[in-house]
Amino acid sequence: MKPSGQNGIGTVTSIVHQLSLNENFAPPLPGVRTAAEAALDTLNLTPDPFSSDLVARVAEHHGVAAERVLAGVGSGALLQQFLQVHAGPGTEVVHPWPSFEMYPLMIRNAGASAVGVPLRDSAHDLDAMAAAVTGRTRVVLLCNPNNPTGSILTAEQITGFLDRIPSDVHVVLDEAYIDFATGTGETIADGIELARTDHRLTIARTFSKSYGLLGMRVGYLLGAEPVVAALKPSALFFRVSGPAQAAAAAALAASEVMRAQCAEVAAERDRLREGLLAHGIPVPASGGNFLWLPLGGANQRFVDRCAGRGVVVREIAESGVRLTVGTRAANDLVLEVAAEFSAADATAGDLAAEVSEPAR
Repeated sequence: MKPSGQNGIGTVTSIVHQLSLNENFAPPLPGVRTAAEAALDTLNLTPDPFSSDLVARVAEHHGVAAERVLAGVGSGALLQQFLQVHAGPGTEVVHPWPSFEMYPLMIRNAGASAVGVPLRDSAHDLDAMAAAVTGRTRVVLLCNPNNPTGSILTAEQITGFLDRIPSDVHVVLDEAYIDFATGTGETIADGIELARTDHRLTIARTFSKSYGLLGMRVGYLLGAEPVVAALKPSALFFRVSGPAQAAAAAALAASEVMRAQCAEVAAERDRLREGLLAHGIPVPASGGNFLWLPLGGANQRFVDRCAGRGVVVREIAESGVRLTVGTRAANDLVLEVAAEFSAADATAGDLAAEVSEPAR
């Protein structure tokens, strides 16, 4: 942990735009507020520990048996459950790095050893990840789109990777941001389709991002029936609240509106990226609701300059800066900061030199 003022988000005296948390700034989906409010009438009663109605709706939405779905208090908690049950002491879990910052902590919480494999060109190095699998490996984590870099994996890449993984190794595909993955130039893999025919593959999805229910904490896993069944005993301690179950069911019913909102976010993401590129700032294409700025030694200077204008962004793993796509006004302010940064903090030559060898 860096000392105060060097924590990866700079020193912000007054936050104008919070762009470090990958929040969705779209309004609540139709029916969500009404459903959550109606559920308040039963706050004195025990919520369904297995979220049976929500699970049935998710299963129907994806065309799978309900026995293949498990709901929980966000995809993070479900990933922790999965690791505790299917990994554990004396085992190894392979994951990309940098990726979701909680992966190493979750793995350690499960008593397993984290084997982080550096990205290559801001994307999963699947060759290196396959090579990192040993006889102690029980789980491989893939993040698609990858948080924080936004890179995507295609179905061909994932199936090719699965062909190289032993039959007793679980592969978990974290698809927290998949609904934003439009306009990337490639077609992102639909993990749920792949999981229909490969029992090793388990998919983690969340209602927190594209569905806008971050404050409710609801997610689900979809996998082979025996894999999911092994998680159910611990689900009793990770049950979803009644209002959250109702809100998630209503959000799922509004999936068409959700997809339209995500398309708007993706369009704004691409506009922001083009503006940053125009200022000489390197930004790889992203399939998430965020952008990745691999600024090398200039990371903290960019973070600090944003903080000076009340914009909170984050340096992650000392490798780059992650920037959530905000409102149009927020993004316009970021572009103003980018122009100042390019003019005052680095010439084009200096910046190119600093990002040529990003930290890993």
